[in-house]
Amino acid sequence: MSGPHTLAEHVGVLRTKMGAAFPGQRAVFRGHDLHRDLKDLDWFSLCAFGIFGRHVPREHIQLMSTVHVYTSYPDARLWNNRVAALAGTTRSTPNLAISAAQAISEATIYGRGNEFRALDFFLKTQQALDAGTSLPDYLEHFLRSGGRLAGYGRPISTSDERMPLTLALAAKLGLSHGPYLKLAYDIDRYFESTGRQLRMNLSSLLSAFAADFGWTPREFNLLVHSAFLAGMYPCYLEAADKPPGATFPTPCRDVVYEGSPARDWPAR
Repeated sequence: MSGPHTLAEHVGVLRTKMGAAFPGQRAVFRGHDLHRDLKDLDWFSLCAFGIFGRHVPREHIQLMSTVHVYTSYPDARLWNNRVAALAGTTRSTPNLAISAAQAISEATIYGRGNEFRALDFFLKTQQALDAGTSLPDYLEHFLRSGGRLAGYGRPISTSDERMPLTLALAAKLGLSHGPYLKLAYDIDRYFESTGRQLRMNLSSLLSAFAADFGWTPREFNLLVHSAFLAGMYPCYLEAADKPPGATFPTPCRDVVYEGSPARDWPAR
């Protein structure tokens, strides 16, 4: 049922299975006492517990937490870091600067929206293979149908310096033999054999791990949305320490303008 009757049932009350705060007494987090039962969790593990509603295996946490380190580049030229830096040069507050930078980190091609689609693609591809479709047939049909393949290809560079590090850690943690990781490499090898410049990137690698861990696209997206965060802080701070407007200033002579020519306004 939808409409006003559904809304009326929720007026004046919050029904939740997630938790509640009882000021001066305790806080409940996913059915557990936050300060008693969960006090020994590190911050990233608590985030994962909030997302999944269960304790995520230590190896999975370590892999994804370390990937946050591998992806935190303090380069203000990167699209989301640029927003943090520009906010710093205009003397915005740190919270607004980082929130704005985080908001555009969901870029479809190379941001967090990419992993969401890549994980969904792996799940659907495996379903097709289980139904008897060959991998080449499925991939070619997907591309002919206008599908946009997330997780393969990379802007600027065809190689990804983070992948060897991630794979080495996964092997050390015993996580490098999952079926979806194999599928990701099967897809990579197929594209290489056809001469397409669609090589596997970090997004597809992490999405394959997420599929092997049994995570949904939404769960995965929630866990890794902060992967660029640590690199944003230095970009904001450096821009804020420079003279106002000194980060990426654009002289008028560098602006290409094709609109109406300069004109005089009549005096009133």
